[in-house]
Amino acid sequence: MKLTKFGHACVRLEKDGKVLVIDPGTLTDAAALDGADAVLITHNHFDHADRDKLLTLSAEVEVWTCQGVASGAAEGLPAKVQTVRHGDAFDTAGFGVKVFGEWHAANHPDMPIVDNVGFLLDEEVFYPGDAFTVPDASVGTLMVPTGAPWLKMSEVIGYLRTVKPARAYSTHDALYSEAGLGLVDGWLQMESEKQGADIRRIAVGDSVTLA
Repeated sequence: MKLTKFGHACVRLEKDGKVLVIDPGTLTDAAALDGADAVLITHNHFDHADRDKLLTLSAEVEVWTCQGVASGAAEGLPAKVQTVRHGDAFDTAGFGVKVFGEWHAANHPDMPIVDNVGFLLDEEVFYPGDAFTVPDASVGTLMVPTGAPWLKMSEVIGYLRTVKPARAYSTHDALYSEAGLGLVDGWLQMESEKQGADIRRIAVGDSVTLA
């Protein structure tokens, strides 16, 4: 399985000639969706779900997401949209997917909390969306959010120590300056050394291969 980091909160997974993309939002290059067989979307915020990009998907592409996206950015798409919630499991583009989580982390006190689902792929890669959801399953590779109005770095470290993945790669990090990204890199390196795990930030466009 090949995992490629795209802008901000988007990752692309490739396996056996199939392509699955998670959270192609407005801060992501449209090339992330090239050749996509399936798209997973965690919640209905602009940096995770870009309707203009989704409208380019053909009818053969499967989109799996929560109700908030199905009735929002993904409403009326040419692609086949299917709604999932916590506890669901399905297969798409050759990947086995389990759904964990229900709600976005609390943000601004005047903003409503929207629904948010996390996806565990092939019992290996967990993408939580905008939440620190701990799935009821072992996680080999965690896509860990590291920059947002709703989080602080102490919570990121606590999340890593709770999930205890063998690998964790930064996501949700486009809001940082170069100085901020350097801070993230330092914290993740310290945690990598402490846990004896591969915990780091992947540069946009770079890939890792997961056995």
